[in-house]
Amino acid sequence: MEKLFKLKEHGTSVSREIVAGITTFLAMAYILAVNPGMLGETGMGFGPVFTATAIASAIATLVMAFWANLPVALAPGMGLNAFFTYTVCFGMGCSWQLALTAVFVEGIIFIVLSLFGIREKIINAIPQGMKKAVAVGIGLFIALIGLANAGIVASDTGTIIGFVNFNMKSAAAIVCIIGLVLTIVLYILKVPGAILLAIIITTIIGIPFGVTTVPAGWKPFSLPEAPHLFKFEWGGVFTVKFFVIMFTFLFTDLFDTIGTLMGVTQQAGLVDSKGNIPKAKQALMADSIGTVAGACLGTSTVTSFVESSSGVAAGGRTGLTSVTTGVLFLLALFMTPLFALIPSAATAPALIFVGYLMMQQVVDIDFKDPTEGVPAFIAIIVMPFAYSISKGIAFGMIAYVIAKVAGKKTKDIPVATWVLAVIFVADIIFEAVK
Repeated sequence: MEKLFKLKEHGTSVSREIVAGITTFLAMAYILAVNPGMLGETGMGFGPVFTATAIASAIATLVMAFWANLPVALAPGMGLNAFFTYTVCFGMGCSWQLALTAVFVEGIIFIVLSLFGIREKIINAIPQGMKKAVAVGIGLFIALIGLANAGIVASDTGTIIGFVNFNMKSAAAIVCIIGLVLTIVLYILKVPGAILLAIIITTIIGIPFGVTTVPAGWKPFSLPEAPHLFKFEWGGVFTVKFFVIMFTFLFTDLFDTIGTLMGVTQQAGLVDSKGNIPKAKQALMADSIGTVAGACLGTSTVTSFVESSSGVAAGGRTGLTSVTTGVLFLLALFMTPLFALIPSAATAPALIFVGYLMMQQVVDIDFKDPTEGVPAFIAIIVMPFAYSISKGIAFGMIAYVIAKVAGKKTKDIPVATWVLAVIFVADIIFEAVK
């Protein structure tokens, strides 16, 4: 252990690292219920996606452990799975096979970009305010999905969207609200695995409400179902639509991973005197490999999880923390029926609360400067109100260029941003005239 992870050098121990790894797993294990539930709406099936989620998470986390020696765990990202389901499959009318193909291509590109150190350069070229705005907008989008899935808000309330009138027939909404209260209380009390624990308790509460249904002869353990191996669709890859889908996956994952790595390593005191992340290239390769593996298995983009910070808070400082988390994901493979029992009313509070966690980055946006604040605002509001993450990114980037040109601050516009804005404008024109 000492040779592999340099425990003494990092001032930690085997027992502390294992406890930290368990803490991280408990904090992010909700993804094993939420991701299959969300992607399953496309017709993929809960069981196969559950298997893919667990295996892809384990692969990526173990790569992070042994190659980068960092206490960072990975799994299919929240926001990216929402984009996969609600924008690509439902909004754009694409098959889940084509969406998986876009994820696979994105992963391959990420591997190439990571090998040559280009990902760090791309990050530096994108405006900081827009990076934050994308995270905030996705947070609102996810929270809206949670509210809608639980039946708390709807579009048939006499307004564009509003709260439903609660009664005893609104059992799912009532259970969700109870679950949200539990999540908030447990999180504020800093209970390890607060989100997962709230999901479990809410699932149990849902039984007398008729929201949680336990099938006859139900058993908590079973052999994992076969995942959707190599279910790709190559016929539509040479289209503008495919490029937009693939690039949005690429763009979102790019900033999600970098932001998480920076936050977790800074919290753990692992950055150098210049604030650089140790073994950054290897760390970035972990999510690249995880994304390719996930696409081959049948799940959306794999990324670093901010919940890794809970493990760091418990003392995790090395890859041994990640090894522990990765092994627990593999063990979870045999608990598919247990996670399949969880109703959407129990996972909806997790979606809403993740929205809060992602919303925190809004304070870093400079709204006093309209050339920064207006584009960020547009990106943020378009995502939930247009029900499209890709549209939020597109209009936000276009607005950024317009605002900077109007403010005579063209020197603030990186070349990459100009290119992205032109591509997004071309896509809007293409959609309008076709």
